[in-house]
Amino acid sequence: MISVERMRRLHIAAPALALLLPSILLAQTAYYRHAVFDNSLQRGYYWNSSAVATAPSTLEQQNWRLPVDTKNFLSPPNALRLHWRSAPSGAWDAEIHLVNFRNRSPELVGHNLYFWVYAPQDIAAADLPELVLSDAREGLQIAIFPGSFTAPVPLGTYTGDLTAGRWWQVRIPLTALHSASVYAFDPAHLQSVIFHQGRGDNADHTLIIDQVRVDDEPAPAPPPKTPMHVTAEGYDRHVVVQWESTETPGLAHYVVYRSTGGGTYAPVGIQLPGIHRFSDFLGQSGVTASYRVTGADWQNRESALSPTVTATTHEMSDDELLTMLQEAAFHYYWEGAEPNSGMAYENVPGDDRIVATGASGFGILALIVGVDRHFITRQQGLERLLRIAGFLEHAQRYHGAWSHYMNGATGQTMPLFGMLDNGGDLVETAFLMQGLLTARQYFKGPSSAERDLYQRITGLWETVEWDWYRENAQSDFLYWHWSPEWGFQIHHPLIGFNEVMVVYLLAIASPTHGVPAQMYYSGWASQNQRALEYRQGWSGTTDGNHYANGHTYFGTKLDVGVGRGGPLFFTHYSYLAFDPHRLHDRYTTSYFDNNRNIALVNRAYCIANPKHYAGYGADAWGLTASDGPADYVAAAPDSADDLGTLALTGALASFPYTPDASMAALRHYYRDLGAELWDIYGPRDAYNPSVNWVSPIYMGLNQAPIVAMVENYRTGLLWKFFMANPEADVMLHKLDAAKP
Repeated sequence: MISVERMRRLHIAAPALALLLPSILLAQTAYYRHAVFDNSLQRGYYWNSSAVATAPSTLEQQNWRLPVDTKNFLSPPNALRLHWRSAPSGAWDAEIHLVNFRNRSPELVGHNLYFWVYAPQDIAAADLPELVLSDAREGLQIAIFPGSFTAPVPLGTYTGDLTAGRWWQVRIPLTALHSASVYAFDPAHLQSVIFHQGRGDNADHTLIIDQVRVDDEPAPAPPPKTPMHVTAEGYDRHVVVQWESTETPGLAHYVVYRSTGGGTYAPVGIQLPGIHRFSDFLGQSGVTASYRVTGADWQNRESALSPTVTATTHEMSDDELLTMLQEAAFHYYWEGAEPNSGMAYENVPGDDRIVATGASGFGILALIVGVDRHFITRQQGLERLLRIAGFLEHAQRYHGAWSHYMNGATGQTMPLFGMLDNGGDLVETAFLMQGLLTARQYFKGPSSAERDLYQRITGLWETVEWDWYRENAQSDFLYWHWSPEWGFQIHHPLIGFNEVMVVYLLAIASPTHGVPAQMYYSGWASQNQRALEYRQGWSGTTDGNHYANGHTYFGTKLDVGVGRGGPLFFTHYSYLAFDPHRLHDRYTTSYFDNNRNIALVNRAYCIANPKHYAGYGADAWGLTASDGPADYVAAAPDSADDLGTLALTGALASFPYTPDASMAALRHYYRDLGAELWDIYGPRDAYNPSVNWVSPIYMGLNQAPIVAMVENYRTGLLWKFFMANPEADVMLHKLDAAKP
């Protein structure tokens, strides 16, 4: 009979204080208003940490970071391990940093710091380290306003002597900690939990730390409910487990248990409230695994186990792998969408108020693919599109253009890039309209609902005032932004070659607010001095500063493109629905061929790997915009913009241009690296193998291009339906007649 391993719960020591039961968490934003550490995405050591020792003291570290423990944990699959020896004349410092992903709330909420500790051997209270909190990431080194840190307190004051083999919860009132810097410590802006040397006893000690969070002491609540209707489906190397929501006050997360070969069930991972999918990467085909799921609170009390479900991984053909890839990334825009508007989030996890206009346009294309591949029904897709259209009809607009970011509940502008960014964004509007116009042709059936959608999209399309964003009738350029408060103060002209070609194409195509086709040459492909300086300014090279390039890189000639072509998203965003086969101009006979050549140069650069980064190669390439170890990066095949970060969408959204090389990348990313790079929405945003970093987020701008461009490679579906818009042919005829 199969037994269930529940020892990790039986060996939790009950704290003397009331149970820590947070209020119901309906979105990831709420979760990350409290969480400091729950798990490490990286194997071996935790990226968001630091570990330093001064001899003769010692502190276990890997690459100056804290090691990960996969044997002892509360939140599977890992915790953090402190192993030290404190010498009287030495010192050591171990820091756990907050994960600062894009659009994370800047403030933590709560009056207490909580974490759990486990000692493999007894540790006397006097031999435990001291604790410091910092609201900057520099720890004890310097104070930079508004950064500050607290005076050290002995951890043993809050734990007492630790008995081996048991988990203990530590609760530290934040009011008990006092600033030791020149500025007041602000616990809402906590960035670092720091353990450092206490008494020098010259003995080895080990302490496992898990579930670090800031919260309040809530009223007691019953344990979470058991997840219902659990299912499991096997793929090539992983299994997807799904269940229905059972979220009640007190739910901290779900715990997924796995058994293989009829053996003991062991916890393999957690999932956050609001998400009811879990991806379990098994690493090989032909593996049968059984799963059970529980709900857990922050006291680590778990519900009864769900009924058992079983699935088997099985070798997939390349065609099946592509469908698997598309379906996984599609889910970002399906159940991962903002619930009121149906629009796409900027990133997940992130701020669950913020929906992104351009990413939502890309997401519409993913929804169309989802319908055509039967991931959802046509009726489901139609209902979602009607919801999106209804939201857009009532959202704030600025001479027809939407802002870059909106509040998904209200449609109000969210000026994420500062006070000047409180108006219309023509580029994001064009990305959105590319998706809407494709949907208008795809959902062109005889039903009243599809006719209604057609008319509503037409209304949205015909009320975008593209000509307003010309600034005046004499301007050679379209401009990115306009604000009723600031006017054209940002004054960013749209100059190619980059991702914004589709803005000019749609502006020329508009039947109501069009611009002259000549602006393609005066603006997008401009030859004036401002355009030359613009291209050279962002690229650092004169290659392609006249729009035409003509140089050969790694054996491949580029007709058009700045430098070696720039980030790969230049060849993706404007061509997710607009077919580059259909466009030529005085500079190139085919934008499809030119885009393919940019992708080939990008791959050849990664193979050459002139900066000698780890992990680059023939099956690991694709420099483009993505999340990065420090911040957003627009990686490109040049010395200044290649920082060792590979965005998986780079190669995977290039399938139409480089099918064999993109398939090799998919097999490598999934089969070889999937344990770290594959999760509920498919391939993670980016990774940097040189520093052992994996992005903690998915980005709305990067998942949909994978879905869309894989489909264009397979069937040409999105190219077909966008080009079926009558305005597309009119625009192409105008361009053919335009003179440089």
